[in-house]
Amino acid sequence: MSVRTATAAAAAAALFGSGALLLPADRPEATGQVSAHRAGPVVVAHRGASGHAPENTLAAVDAAEALGVDWVENDVQRTRDGVLVVLHDTDLKRTTDVEQVFPDRAPWAVKDFTAAELAKLDAGSWFGAQFAGTRIPTLTQFLHRLERNRQKLLLEIKSPATYPGIERDIIRTLGRTGWLDRSHVRNRLVVQSFGADSVKRIHSLRPDVTTGFLGTPAVADLPSYAAFTDQINPSYATIDADYVAAVQRLKGAHGKRLRVNTWTVNKAADAVRARDLGVDGIITNFPDVVRDATS
Repeated sequence: MSVRTATAAAAAAALFGSGALLLPADRPEATGQVSAHRAGPVVVAHRGASGHAPENTLAAVDAAEALGVDWVENDVQRTRDGVLVVLHDTDLKRTTDVEQVFPDRAPWAVKDFTAAELAKLDAGSWFGAQFAGTRIPTLTQFLHRLERNRQKLLLEIKSPATYPGIERDIIRTLGRTGWLDRSHVRNRLVVQSFGADSVKRIHSLRPDVTTGFLGTPAVADLPSYAAFTDQINPSYATIDADYVAAVQRLKGAHGKRLRVNTWTVNKAADAVRARDLGVDGIITNFPDVVRDATS
């Protein structure tokens, strides 16, 4: 850990204690940036600034804000009683104390718990004692915190096959919290998934919303993806300059060129290489490290 990273981590801990760049279209004037290529790739805080605070929590959102990072990526799932929550794994073991609180509920799948039960879990102690008592946020809570911080959202629909109809639930929640007005849709929101059918459903439900497909489709298949998405967001380990150029030669669902936002890049040297490949955005646990390396 560098001195800068350690300092940022300490600052995040002090601030937050216990408690997806990706421009939707080629509108640099909307963000104050000249362009992704001239100013460097857009930097996205992966699950919040998850190198500095527990992932997918409000503390991680605030850590990104403290670092001056606008774009935040998260993962959305659904509880047994239909509440959308922000969590990456489809089970609760890695990032909460669920095995202690509910020892008889194996395999501790998110879908098997109510929102009230999830609210009892500690989602911060695994990361550090200073984050003890941090809770799993609902999507509504997460959206309100982003709004308070004036941040932007790259929302991932996690394991959509596990949650039939979750796309409509997400659209309903985004609308209820004000995230589907013209300003948010044009400048502050992208919805992505590894599930092509899920991305298609979002595009069908709200054709104005910017969408992204997570993965590295074959070059020959890219035109079919361009019909319903605006971004191809691949793993850093799977791309080269030729692939990035092949994506960017195509126009996406909104008539703008397809964008490439790669994940998960945490080292400065890798960030520089990703920038030099021509990507539009970099998704990272350490947005400060990537920003400093590529700006």
